[in-house]
Parts: sequence; structure tokens; C-alpha cells
Amino acid sequence: MAAAPLYCVCRQPYDVSRFMIECDICKDWFHGSCVQVEEHQAVDIDVYHCPNCDDVLGPSLMKKRNNWHRHDYTEPNDGTKPVQAGTSVFVKELQNRAFASGEDILLRMRGEQVTQRYLERHGFHYPIAVTEMEGLGLKLPPTTFSVKDVEEYVGGDKVIDVIDVARQADSKMKLSEFIKYYTKPHRPKVLNLISLEFSDTKMSKLVEVPDVAQRMSWVENYWPDDSFFPKPFVQKYCLMGVKDSYTDFHIDFGGTSVWYHVLWGEKIFYLIKPTLDNLALYEAWSSSPNQSEVFFGDKVDKCYKCVVPQGTTLLIPTGWIHAVLTSQDCMAFGGNFLHNLNIGMQLRCYEMERRLKTPDLFKFPYFEAICWYVAKNLLETLKGINSQRKV
Repeated sequence: MAAAPLYCVCRQPYDVSRFMIECDICKDWFHGSCVQVEEHQAVDIDVYHCPNCDDVLGPSLMKKRNNWHRHDYTEPNDGTKPVQAGTSVFVKELQNRAFASGEDILLRMRGEQVTQRYLERHGFHYPIAVTEMEGLGLKLPPTTFSVKDVEEYVGGDKVIDVIDVARQADSKMKLSEFIKYYTKPHRPKVLNLISLEFSDTKMSKLVEVPDVAQRMSWVENYWPDDSFFPKPFVQKYCLMGVKDSYTDFHIDFGGTSVWYHVLWGEKIFYLIKPTLDNLALYEAWSSSPNQSEVFFGDKVDKCYKCVVPQGTTLLIPTGWIHAVLTSQDCMAFGGNFLHNLNIGMQLRCYEMERRLKTPDLFKFPYFEAICWYVAKNLLETLKGINSQRKV
């Protein structure tokens, strides 16, 4: 059997889990981590010179920027192509847009008022903002908790997904590299981290989710210990965004409800009610080829702007369509949960994900399994009620 080919300065075989870059001169492949090239940096290189070729020909040649409003910044700036979401021109325009006030739809409540009983009685149809935290059951690190503290608790070697905001493209990097980027006084591009789930790390003990999210969560209530599938971990996310990070309009996976708390900094949410009309418009927009060139807030009757400053918790119900701008460097915590109050909307969102062929990576893990576990529990409850009536 032939030996596997060896690559890079480390002379190791190909590893699908590690990012690699090809030298445009010698055509050998190199691990980004071995030659100090991050995945998000590779897209900016026009002609890559590996360390050996660099000695002879000089440094790699970088792409030339021709515009500030397109995901591909090498496109000519001839005024023929529209602004795309996430670019610096887009963010400036977004900050100058007029929106309906979030106060028109926000329910402002004290922490102690946000209970399962309240939501079961009044419904969970509108976003809730909490500034008086007492009674909410949310436990968090102090506001002095820094991105370097996250690295210490989670571990710098953890591989994370980051978003290059100006291109709205994902790439992978080690948490230690992201923290190094975050703490630099000058950042060459806007990178956003929104998918760091830390339930399986030492940081987990520093955060307790709001009581209402814990008590209503399908996963916490109905996921059996002996399940064939691994338990979904979606309740504890740490979000670290730099100023001008932007996430375009979306519905949280599986129609989950979500809680966010801004530990420091500020986020701005652009919220759209999940009416049948708005959901149909959202589905059409999501599947359109020019999605990034169309601001979805312009397609609907009302888009509400909601500023979430430091110390505020926001709870967003099932199906609400929202975009998020990080208006200043920010650390936030959040989590997702399925529950009994909006089952129809949760299923509608899941069906939409299927029609849109959403990749599994961006779907609620084992959504159908949790639905069956809930249905089984409901059946057993109804059988119990039935047998009691017969007695």
C-alpha cells in the first residue's frame, strides 16, 4: 500500500479538519497554522508564496481593494452594483435609516415578573426587555469579565466559527487567535463570534440561564437520559462582537425562543413580527439570488429598532425575524429553547428550514427527536388523565 503523500513544512499527511493553503509557485500545500495564515486572511491573498518561495520571490501578493460596498471588494467600483449586507457602506447606511420604535412592541418587565405562569396566562408573543434582573434567575460573570477571561475558561485551542462581516462568510480559527485579534488596537477587518456554545467548558458554571428558559425548555424537561441521540446543547452561548458587526435577518433555528443579555457594550436589534405575510416574504427573500442586496426591513410594513444596552436582557419569542448590529464592542450571553406555548409556529419555522434546504449545521440538533419525546410525554399524560377519570 502506497504511503499517504506528505505536505507542508511539517511534512504531515492531509487532514480534512485543518485549513490548508496552496503555494501558487511550488504548488505544495501548507497548514494555515504552520505558516501563520488564518482562513479568513487567505481570501485577501492574490498570489500566495510559501516560506520557501517567499525567501526567493518576496512576500505574497495581496488583492487590491476596489470598493467598500460589495462582498467581493475586488469588483470594479463603477456604480452598477448595489450595496451588500455587512459591508462598511451598508453599516453606515443602516445607522442612518429610520425605523419604528422598539417601544411600540417591547414588553418592559422586572425579572421577578417573567415567570412560566405569566407567559402561560398571557402568551409569549412579543419581545420582553428586562433591566431589573432580580428574580429572573440569570447568573452571569461580573461586567469586568473580559475576552481574555473567556479564553482562560474555555481554552485557547478550541476551534470556533467566526464571521467575516464584510463578506458575510464563515471561517474557522482557534479561540486564542480570535482573542488576539479582538484585543488589537487596530483591526484590519470586522470579525464576529456568535456561535460559541460553552456548556461543556469550565465557563458553564459561571452562567445560569433565566429560570423561565430553564423551566419551559423542552430539552431540559423531556430529553431522556437514555436517548440514542446526544442531548442538544443550545442554552449557553457567548457572543463577542466588535463594533460594526452585523448579522442579517434570520429566524432562530427550529423557531426557538431566545434570551440575550448584554454584559458590556451594546447591540441593536431590528425586529419583525412573524405574521403569515411576513413569513412568506421572508421565505421568498431567503431563497432569492440577490438576498444580500435587498434589505429585508424594506419588504415589510414595520421593522422595529430596539437598542439593548449593557445590563439589559432581551427575550425574543418564536419566529420573530431579526437582524443584529453591534454598535460598540460587546460581550453578550444567550441561549435558545423550544417550549409548549408556540408549538405551531415552531413547526412552521422548521418546515420552512426544510423547504429552504437549510444545512444541518444551522438547524436545531435533533429537532424531530425532541418533538417525538414531547409527544410521547403528552400521550402518557393524557393516558394518565383518562385512567383517573375511569376510576
